[in-house]
Amino acid sequence: MRFVLDTNILIAALIKNSLTRQILLHPDIEFVVPEHALEEIERHMSRIVKCARMDREEVELLLSILLESVTVIPFEEIAGSIDKAGEMIGAFDPDDVPFVALALAVENDGIWSNDGAFENLKKIRVWRTSDMREYFLDN
Repeated sequence: MRFVLDTNILIAALIKNSLTRQILLHPDIEFVVPEHALEEIERHMSRIVKCARMDREEVELLLSILLESVTVIPFEEIAGSIDKAGEMIGAFDPDDVPFVALALAVENDGIWSNDGAFENLKKIRVWRTSDMREYFLDN
């Protein structure tokens, strides 16, 4: 299966060794993110470092490990879907437009996010962490 990964999921996996991190490292699941996600992580890096109680180098190392199971999709590959994505979610959260655009641009099984703005989407399945746990770990 292939999922578009929201930045909040990556950040949660960086902050705490949790179910989220375990799912991200699951060998049978593929994840994709728009390059925008890496920019968001960089913008929030000082907060991530503080919450994770690690130094920046440790967080960056962990990020590189997590990104081994994630494909970063360049903006050029989602550019054709940006306008449609903006219509679908831009009014709720403009920062989420690249994730919806990615979901429209590549084959996937949905978006994994705990962000409530995605709940308003139609035609794209949204998976919360609890859904991922039930589907992949409880079976």
